[in-house]
Amino acid sequence: MDIEEFYSTDERRRQSAEVELGTNWFDAKGNRYELSWVEDTGELYTMLELIPEADSFTPFGDIEVENLPVDRVLVMVVGHIPTLEGVEDILSGWPQQMTQPDGISWVAERLRENGVPAAAPPT
Repeated sequence: MDIEEFYSTDERRRQSAEVELGTNWFDAKGNRYELSWVEDTGELYTMLELIPEADSFTPFGDIEVENLPVDRVLVMVVGHIPTLEGVEDILSGWPQQMTQPDGISWVAERLRENGVPAAAPPT
């Protein structure tokens, strides 16, 4: 989804405080990501600056890009972590990892290792 769809799908996102966890994450192909956490929803999301080719994979799995215009940013919710303390614990050391080649894969690995769900549990 694009950034406007992301915010309009859940108005809590638009009103919430956000914690930025780096704006210069890169994957193995050199695509740039930004990583942020939304306080009111507990969502950890990435914004992918460059739209990858159709049928390509990110460290978080496959993505559909066929209908997205090239000039849009692709937003992906990659995890649900209810508290900032949880984010800080799971992603401890992120500033150093962001500078590494394919650093965004470290984020995906940390989420998997810690059993972070991609979405909030049903209420």
